[in-house]
Amino acid sequence: MENKIMDMPQNERPQERLLRYGADSLSNSELLAVILRTGTKNENVINLSQRIITAFNGINGLLEASQDDLMKISGIKEAKASQILSMAEMAKRFQTYRSGDSYKINSPGDAADLIMVELREFKQEVLKVLLLNTKNIVIGMYNASMGSLNSSIVHPREIYKEAIRKSAASIIMVHNHPSGDPSPSSEDLAATGRIKEVGKIIGIELLDHIIIGDGKYISLREKNLL
Repeated sequence: MENKIMDMPQNERPQERLLRYGADSLSNSELLAVILRTGTKNENVINLSQRIITAFNGINGLLEASQDDLMKISGIKEAKASQILSMAEMAKRFQTYRSGDSYKINSPGDAADLIMVELREFKQEVLKVLLLNTKNIVIGMYNASMGSLNSSIVHPREIYKEAIRKSAASIIMVHNHPSGDPSPSSEDLAATGRIKEVGKIIGIELLDHIIIGDGKYISLREKNLL
């Protein structure tokens, strides 16, 4: 029999605490416990939630987890994996489209604001690609690579495959520097130049490459480096 939230003492139930004190009073594991509702036969839902978050090194990692990744965790089967995947997709859509509204990029700051909070939390470099239509409205966003931004690792195929599939007019590359210093490296510039040239060939313009630091950013286009 699964451990349910309702089996916990009332003053320890995350749902009761959420309703009484507000969602911001709950820890990440408690918020996830409200969504999952039940633990396993041998583990309550709070402990299960904490273990899940730890396994993915925090909320950001959990939001990027696949169904297969989730189901490798003991206690996670299809139902719970579906709940987590649904939560992650809602979070991404809210963050990307501001709860359904169109998000237009008018400046490098707009692109940086869109995902700065997310990227500044990563402990390794993550490269995201924003897909734009002819009016510079964001029509999609995805992770293109994780790890050092090296021209031998970041292949144009990974950058442009979704852009081609979704008929994007242009793209913006955004990646983080975990050090907090957004100054571009020689690898950043080399990879950018390579991606820009491929974009010219296939007809999808690379509008900018933005590097995120700790609460600040650098636009290669603004710096005349693109």
